[in-house]
Amino acid sequence: MDSFELNKILGAILATCLVLLVTSFAASAIFTPVMPAKPGFEIAVKEAAPGGGAKEAAAPSEPIEKLLQTASVEKGAAAAKKCAACHTFEKGGPNRVGPNLFGIVERARGSEAGFNYSAALKGKPGKWTFDDLNKFIASPKSFLPGTSMAFAGVPKDSERADIINYLRTMADSPVPLPTAAK
Repeated sequence: MDSFELNKILGAILATCLVLLVTSFAASAIFTPVMPAKPGFEIAVKEAAPGGGAKEAAAPSEPIEKLLQTASVEKGAAAAKKCAACHTFEKGGPNRVGPNLFGIVERARGSEAGFNYSAALKGKPGKWTFDDLNKFIASPKSFLPGTSMAFAGVPKDSERADIINYLRTMADSPVPLPTAAK
């Protein structure tokens, strides 16, 4: 092979590289991407009404005392099955993701031995009254902001009353039902 043919091969390679370089510059000049001022996507979120409107919407429509008068323990046992994924109900039952709920009605909050409660629950003293249980089961995050309970809540009043009535019976000596006049 003589030097003339070698020059033609090298010239072809150089010309190809030059064409690719010019094409790249031209393409980037024509198709310049527009970079957003703030990276990412904006997600539209419905804002809560001022003054805690979301918490008011989660409030039960009827008093729990009235609802408990017609609540069914059998329906409550069936409805409480959705709680059984995280809680146990039998006496001496183990804690799971949530604490054992045996004797929960009128028990001090955050008092189940061997369970690590969230700081929000530890910071709210008192007992689990019928009304507090009703509000908590309706919307745990609204009743106790900062709770680690990830359950969305039970929106139906009668279903919550059934669950609370069932939980009331899960005790050595069940707490009597409150009167509607209370």
